[in-house]
Amino acid sequence: MTDRIEKAGLQIGKPLHDLIEKALPGTGVDPDTFWQALALLVAEFGPRNAQLIRHRGDIQDTLDKWHREHRGNDFDADEYRRLLEELDYVVGDVEDFKVATDNVDPEIATVPGPQLVVPITNARFALNAANARWGSLYDALYGADIIPEDKGAEKGTRYKPVRGAKVVEWAAKFLDDTVPLADGSHADATAYRIDNNRLAVDVGDSHTTLADGKQFAGYRGDAAAPEAVLLVQNALHAEIQIDAEHPIGKDHAASVKDVLMEAAVTTIQDCEDSVAAVDAEDKALVYGNWLGLMKGDLEAKLDKGGKTVTRKLNDDREYTGADGSKLTLPGRSLMLVRNVGHLMTTPAVLDADGNEIFEGILDALCTATLALHDLKRNGPRTNSRAGSVYIVKPKMHGPQEVNFTSELFEAVENAIGMAPNTLKIGIMDEERRTTVNLKACIHEARERTIFINTGFLDRTGDEMHTSMEAGRCCPRAR
Repeated sequence: MTDRIEKAGLQIGKPLHDLIEKALPGTGVDPDTFWQALALLVAEFGPRNAQLIRHRGDIQDTLDKWHREHRGNDFDADEYRRLLEELDYVVGDVEDFKVATDNVDPEIATVPGPQLVVPITNARFALNAANARWGSLYDALYGADIIPEDKGAEKGTRYKPVRGAKVVEWAAKFLDDTVPLADGSHADATAYRIDNNRLAVDVGDSHTTLADGKQFAGYRGDAAAPEAVLLVQNALHAEIQIDAEHPIGKDHAASVKDVLMEAAVTTIQDCEDSVAAVDAEDKALVYGNWLGLMKGDLEAKLDKGGKTVTRKLNDDREYTGADGSKLTLPGRSLMLVRNVGHLMTTPAVLDADGNEIFEGILDALCTATLALHDLKRNGPRTNSRAGSVYIVKPKMHGPQEVNFTSELFEAVENAIGMAPNTLKIGIMDEERRTTVNLKACIHEARERTIFINTGFLDRTGDEMHTSMEAGRCCPRAR
């Protein structure tokens, strides 16, 4: 049986209680305030949450009954839609509106980069995903089937120069396609250097530069013989790494040892789909790893080749910018956290009547409170430079549930002294797949909206685009 500690009329599993009490210093939230806030949230939002779930059940029962009664009949789409509208499964349209979501990091608002999802229960996986902002193009190509395994280029267990040469060739072609030279090819480069704040490239006996000088972003090391050249395309960066002593670089005419790519610019640290966090011990693990990520000091040790290796979050990357000033780029992906949906309850905390509380309420308060460490810059590394906390909320069924989430987040902000609309919502309405419903969901989340994600649309992409434009939701529709 789980040991429990009573706080504010709640029965909290001891592992969760101890983790939270240990994590609160530095947030500005004292333990009594936290537990009282949780009790008030459970009292106010628990019954509403239960009603939302009952409403889902009522809709399902009515639809099941309708299908039984119409079994064998020709399907009448108009009649069925009227039923869905009566049940509020399909909602009425809302008037056009505009929303400006403030304090959104560029990784969400403007940078068109990949996103990872990772189970937050595994610290090593969580760290690897956060650090996947930057990755070796050479390594990725060498291990992928992009490079054919023929003519001596099979992968094998040891490095094969033939395959390595094909990797270098492919990477040079990639650079030619994305950051081309004014004349010649990156494959024929014999030296890279910086001349009067411009990238100069020796190609054979001639000298050239980039076709678009604005794609030169900066460098590291000596301008005459840089150790890295930073290029940019569509707000994503590639770093040509130069080292004549490296096993790969020593065989390259320009001593290029690798091309480092800016890749996964965002990562969802997942408390829901990819994990099974049930009791107080599980939730303490989830929140403990989120705490480490928000403070920037999470570490994981593993055995690799008989040696103990410590994983930790990467530092930011520093360069001399194209204009000669210092340039710092994030070394980690921007992290979002996925709370559980409205359906789940958890035995980690019991209410005054001994019932499990809704897990989404617990997630909202805990993940937001622990993120105060990031907002207050309590650790060595920063997540959101814009001062926001990004919470992905899954498996919502329509605008009524989005409204519930938005009001819950507002109550959490008030309880822990967080500025209004600091908690942003990634809306995942994976059930009500109509354009009108999506627009209505954005209407309920308003200035908290960072994206809306759904399954299949029953209208055209053009109509969806029109709706999103009318809503002026944020930024980046996914």
